[in-house]
Amino acid sequence: MRCTHRAAGFLVDAEQAQALGADTSSAEALLVHEADGGLELGLYLAPDVLAECPSGALGPFCQLAEGVSHFLYLARSAELSRPVSLLELEAQAEVDKFALLLLRAWSGGRGGWAAVLHRTLFDETHLRAGLTTLERRRYGEANRLARAFCARLLPLCAARRLEQLLQVLRYAYRLGAAAKLEHFASS
Repeated sequence: MRCTHRAAGFLVDAEQAQALGADTSSAEALLVHEADGGLELGLYLAPDVLAECPSGALGPFCQLAEGVSHFLYLARSAELSRPVSLLELEAQAEVDKFALLLLRAWSGGRGGWAAVLHRTLFDETHLRAGLTTLERRRYGEANRLARAFCARLLPLCAARRLEQLLQVLRYAYRLGAAAKLEHFASS
């Protein structure tokens, strides 16, 4: 089953995002309003992210991927009436970034390319300034969980087992709440 919504239909510009209370100094923001049993969503992506992403630059691509991941995962969870924690949302976005970059480079990949990508995304990261202690902990934990899960994908990449890789990714994506976080953390 797929999410019936497309992120492009929910994009808001900086002015709209600010009017809805978003911090537009961030490269991306998912705007969420729950009322009367329904969920209203909007996705803000900074103009430079949208402009630079087609160039293939890693930073803008990752920011775009994170925003779209947040949107799709929350929209799909809402369709299933499944609650979502911020940690779950962030951990899934980290896995999605890895998977998207991995699949984007799959046809040309050789040797340790997946391991290099893993190291780049999970070991060479820096949190943006101005985060609260709680946010820093959540992002750090999301990185740790996604790093552990994605490390388990590396042998499938080295063996060029794309179908198995996709099965593992789909299985993990469909897990919810605590089951997802436990699965990401298990070795």
